[in-house]
Amino acid sequence: MNRTMSHGSHRPGGDVPRKDDETMPEPRRIRVLYDEAAIARRNEEMAQAIAATAPADLLVVAVLKGSFMFVADLIRAMHRVGMTPQVEFVHLSSYRAATVSSGQVEILRDVQSDVRGREVLLVDDILESGRTLAFAKDLLAARGAAKVSSAVLLEKPGKRAVNITADYVGFECPDYFVVGYGMDVAHAYRQLPFVGVIETADQAGLPGI
Repeated sequence: MNRTMSHGSHRPGGDVPRKDDETMPEPRRIRVLYDEAAIARRNEEMAQAIAATAPADLLVVAVLKGSFMFVADLIRAMHRVGMTPQVEFVHLSSYRAATVSSGQVEILRDVQSDVRGREVLLVDDILESGRTLAFAKDLLAARGAAKVSSAVLLEKPGKRAVNITADYVGFECPDYFVVGYGMDVAHAYRQLPFVGVIETADQAGLPGI
């Protein structure tokens, strides 16, 4: 995948190559796409929707790295509606040193807990091609999970490479390069408390930015 900045670029995240020497054009600014209040509201709404299904012995599995802020806020929202999930982490990649996805997902960090007979909620930052989420879902189902559902903060429609949908979606996201709230570019911007769009000189005046 070409890593030059454009309004149609894929997001940086778990299935995007991490290169220390990766350089990006100097951003003009970061425009807020979903602010803190909007994200907080959606987390509460999703927690309520998850609780309404009354999952038994729920294990939340966060897909690293981009989901770490989202999953932290989501499980706190789940606590506020009376849920007591356990939490695990998995780190997957379909890129490693390449710039184009191989289509083969590699496990960089595996789930440590036994999932047999348990309900599992996969939590990821963004659903785009769907390869990583589909791999994780199939992996946990093959290990004997009773049910595997998924929650994503952002979904980009029309970008799917595999047949998968998320059970819980925070926002339908335009096809822009987004950062913040755990998502990065060249290891930067994860700390932002909102989801924003990096605006470069060639993006000035684009609709929706």
